[in-house]
Amino acid sequence: MRAVLAVIDLQNVFADPASAWFTPRFAEVVPPIRRLVTAFGNDVVFTRFVAPASPEGAWKQYYAQWPFALQPPDAPLYQVVDAFHPTSTVDATTFGKWTPRLATRVGGARLVLAGVSTDCCVLSTALAAADAGVSVTVVSDACAGVDDESHTKALHILRLYSPLVTVATTEEVLELNSSR
Repeated sequence: MRAVLAVIDLQNVFADPASAWFTPRFAEVVPPIRRLVTAFGNDVVFTRFVAPASPEGAWKQYYAQWPFALQPPDAPLYQVVDAFHPTSTVDATTFGKWTPRLATRVGGARLVLAGVSTDCCVLSTALAAADAGVSVTVVSDACAGVDDESHTKALHILRLYSPLVTVATTEEVLELNSSR
């Protein structure tokens, strides 16, 4: 079965140690993600979390807590880190990136997820895609959480959704992808 890699929110706002949203192991997931991006070739999608122009509902409270994030999508904090140069991104103002645009891009393929943060945007994307009937693989060593405990707990939760969601290492995904 064909697979599409979605690199979730590999953005400056999560990479910068000075950011309130810094993900401590961000730099550690860049090398395995680079390997995955190379292996998947044209079957790669980068996503970005961006702030809405005008928050609605509970998002008003969220941005009251994080006012620094109310910046336009082209702000430096929302750009994909310099290690990657996607020609386009799937942007969403929600944690989950399983949007109609991503669903169209994935089609009937298996969805492979890497990025940040395991316990928020990766988890939200995986569960929404699984609910839509998509086979999802989360690459454990190519994801990082807000801390190690949260990352581990999120992977545990994701494993509970088997067989819709599987958790695998970079090596396992590369081996599976090369045998197809």
